[in-house]
Amino acid sequence: MLRIHFSFDDLARTRVGAGPDVMWEIVLSVQLLQNREGALLFDGWRERARAGLRPWIRPLVALAPHAPYFPDFLTPAKAASRSVEDGIERVLTTPRTRIRAELELLGAQRPLPGWARGLADGDIRVFEGLGRALRSYHDAVLQPDWPAIWAHVEADRAKRMRALAHGGVEGLLRSYSPMLRWRPPFLEADYPVTQELVLGGRGLLLQPSYFCCRTPVTLVDPELTPVLVYPIAQDVRSRAAGPTGNSLTALIGATRAAVLWSIGDGCTTTELSRRACTSIASASQHATVLRAAGLIATRREGSAVLHTLTPLGRDLLAAEGQAPDAVASTGRRP
Repeated sequence: MLRIHFSFDDLARTRVGAGPDVMWEIVLSVQLLQNREGALLFDGWRERARAGLRPWIRPLVALAPHAPYFPDFLTPAKAASRSVEDGIERVLTTPRTRIRAELELLGAQRPLPGWARGLADGDIRVFEGLGRALRSYHDAVLQPDWPAIWAHVEADRAKRMRALAHGGVEGLLRSYSPMLRWRPPFLEADYPVTQELVLGGRGLLLQPSYFCCRTPVTLVDPELTPVLVYPIAQDVRSRAAGPTGNSLTALIGATRAAVLWSIGDGCTTTELSRRACTSIASASQHATVLRAAGLIATRREGSAVLHTLTPLGRDLLAAEGQAPDAVASTGRRP
């Protein structure tokens, strides 16, 4: 679990990011290319993105693996959210002592390629290569979709600003439920590791992200400017319903349509949260509503809860243009 400690000063200095942060979107999307998280939302993007990848992706995969940790210097504080050049410049001008320390932390968890030693030692050629990799990835993978990414992040930000206007900062923090839990003076979230973040009067930047999936992400170093990167809300994703059509979305809502589709040939609540790119609590809540409507059935298998489509649920999805067999096979994850 992640627990963030607030003081009165921190509440006054909490704000929402003004737009997508390009460096966070680069790192989080590189990680998504290495896994199957949020299959419903991202599989189409993965297919398009992989078609444009070249060998320059390798340094980014090495530094941002599919793992809980990646170096903080890849997502510098105060990098201009919309300027990839400024973001890259801030990455490449990170103090060498910090780069070395963070690479040592990464190397303790997985083997690093030989060139990483040059990065730790300040080899200018290695730094230029990393800069080219970041720029090439941005231009080939992110730039074509940047207007859509911007629109989705802006829609989430508008949602948060309405919550702020109606309920103040506490209303803003409560708007993130169930992904985030506001229990004054703590903000809590499910997290891969146990981490305590004491803001100490610095406030918190809540940064919406298009490619952040399931759980929020924060920096490892507590001395850095505090930021919490979170997945944009399901209800602001124009593609949240995935392969299901507009009529199903209108009937049960975009998020529940996505959850219903994600169940596929059956899955646990944890698997469902990964497929639909939502929190476990949210997946469980939507499954309860779908079960009450007779669209899914739930049974316990050992310590897990397994959800499957009922005949009515299959028929509803099939009516949207997909045969039940196709529905059953689409949702499976390795």
